Amino acid sequence: MHTMKKLMSVVMLLFVAILCNAQMANPVKFTVQLKTNGTAEAEIVFSGKIESGWHVYSTNLGGDGPTEAAVHFDKKDGIELVGKLTPRGHEISKMDDMFGMVLRYFENSAQFVQKIKFTKPEHDIKCYLEYGACNDESCMPPSTAEFAHKGKSPAVDAAAAKDAAKADVKAEAKDANGADVADPTTTAEAVTDTVATDTAAVAAVANMDKSELQKLWTPVVKQLEKFDKPINNSLLYIFFAGLLGGLLALFTPCVWPIIPMTVSFFLKRNKERRKAIREAITYGVSIVVIYVALGLIVSLLFGASALNALSTNAIFNILFCLLLVVFAASFFGAFEITLPASWSNKIDQKSDETSGFISIFLMAFTLSLVSFSCTGPIIGFLLVAVSSSGDIVAPTIGMLGFAVALAVPFALFAMFPTLLKSAPKSGGWMNVLKVVLGFIELAFALKFLSVADLAYGWHILDREAFLALWIIIFGLLGLYLLGMFNFPHDDEGRRTNVPQFFLALLSLSFAMYMVPGLWGAPLKAVSAFAPPMNTQDFNLYKNEVHPRFKDFETGMAAARLEGKPVMVDFTGFGCVNCRKMEAAVWTDSKVADMLNQKYVLISLYVDDKTPLPEPMTVTDTDGTQRTLRTIGDKWSYLQRYKFGSNTQPMYVLIDNEGMPLTGSRSYDEDINEYMKFLQTGLDNYNNKK
Repeated sequence: MHTMKKLMSVVMLLFVAILCNAQMANPVKFTVQLKTNGTAEAEIVFSGKIESGWHVYSTNLGGDGPTEAAVHFDKKDGIELVGKLTPRGHEISKMDDMFGMVLRYFENSAQFVQKIKFTKPEHDIKCYLEYGACNDESCMPPSTAEFAHKGKSPAVDAAAAKDAAKADVKAEAKDANGADVADPTTTAEAVTDTVATDTAAVAAVANMDKSELQKLWTPVVKQLEKFDKPINNSLLYIFFAGLLGGLLALFTPCVWPIIPMTVSFFLKRNKERRKAIREAITYGVSIVVIYVALGLIVSLLFGASALNALSTNAIFNILFCLLLVVFAASFFGAFEITLPASWSNKIDQKSDETSGFISIFLMAFTLSLVSFSCTGPIIGFLLVAVSSSGDIVAPTIGMLGFAVALAVPFALFAMFPTLLKSAPKSGGWMNVLKVVLGFIELAFALKFLSVADLAYGWHILDREAFLALWIIIFGLLGLYLLGMFNFPHDDEGRRTNVPQFFLALLSLSFAMYMVPGLWGAPLKAVSAFAPPMNTQDFNLYKNEVHPRFKDFETGMAAARLEGKPVMVDFTGFGCVNCRKMEAAVWTDSKVADMLNQKYVLISLYVDDKTPLPEPMTVTDTDGTQRTLRTIGDKWSYLQRYKFGSNTQPMYVLIDNEGMPLTGSRSYDEDINEYMKFLQTGLDNYNNKK
């Protein structure tokens, strides 16, 4: 009991002392500043003004003495401490009878300095000075002077950067219990001086004269042609993509009902079998000609480069996103979208009044007009998807595949009208198909929005947000197919048949497959559509490759300083095949190690909409004057001018002078061939030394 009373008394006295001190003004005022002097070393200076009668204790007084001055760091990213906190100024040393020791302190003013070294191009510092102040009668409780600073470092100490890199690697190499799982020395040495080199590279570019920069941009098209280049199957891929789009369009609610009209048209013309076959073939060819002409017109009007630029244009992508959302709402039963009836009726009337080729062509044109509300989104998506090829032929080939898939069934029905009897009639299944297409169009709408988001750096639809929306969309599609809910145009008492059940199973499985992607799983099946993994905030996946540079000249300067070859990756935010390569090939451990350790990787986004500091006027490959206004314009021009190509992805291995080490590569998911490509470039680089 006696002990409890004594304890309560001490607590009350302390409480009173604190209240008294709280009413007192602080007799010491500290200011803090960071002195850099433009070098890699700097000083954090704490300068204090002390009221008369008060004094502030110095550093390193010993544990039994009063509160000594000491600096504590909450954050020291990008810096390294040099020595300990150092007092400056007139320091008084005096024997103190109360503490029984010699105390050192300052009167009137005090200054404490902490030296640091910068280890990264940017730094972030948070710290505070803890100190004690007393007069002849009382002491203040321990006080602090706060300091925070972040920004660019004026220079980087190479040795400090190396030590920091080793420390970071070692920290990452510890398991959850804090034990070392591997010796990080080798890894740390592999990234030695990366930060310092990058900083030096920026300085090197700034000091380059015009002739040195021109040398890096020297065309190497002829040199590339000397190497065996892999066969490019991109045009074949584009054709089959168009073919698939045409088959999909055939079963859309806008196209399928036209089949009876087609049969009726050809039944009325004649009953001579040979002539009927000839006219049916003419009808199919007319469909192909119309759609291929559309592809050519788009290509010629906009051009290869312009179409590529259009594919990442914010207005274009947002409008197309909204268009798909409107079509989806229509397919869900909100309203019907049709072209003005007078248009199709007028053309149908003309086809009845004329004979021969003209009437057949007009009938094919009627099909194109009436079905546009369904085929338009598919055609638009196809043209945008092939725009990265940089070739006028590519959109035409895509439209050829689309037209062939659409024309062949119509030609067969026109040739053999009896086939119509075996075709399923429009009905409840058509409404279900509309809804399925509506969900798919919603998913594709997000893809267009994502492309604009990436190109302009808005960060409104990063990877996890995109995946979450896709999971919900395909989850709801699966539930709809199972009959969990209906839309206004669905039949009452709609039941799930066997095909719908399996389609629901597929949709729900796809939704579940994407769930781990919320935590960083690569999800190779959707890599072509989802934003890249570097846009994800929470990512547990560590085996991925990030480019060290997104600037050609800076990356080349860093490679020269390190004595490494360069891989230039011409890519784009809207490039589907680029994302597939990064997910399917770059995630391989051997490829990732080669790119991270043996090469300096430079990724140049040809659709980056960031404005250049100043517009550049250049002479394009066709001899015309052109103004480059964005970073994407600059890299697209570099690809055409230096390497003679405008297709993405394009991978080029070059030495420190910008000369090719082997042939370029494009989209090809063969990991073994990609490793041979990298190894050949590395061997040729080493042989040049």
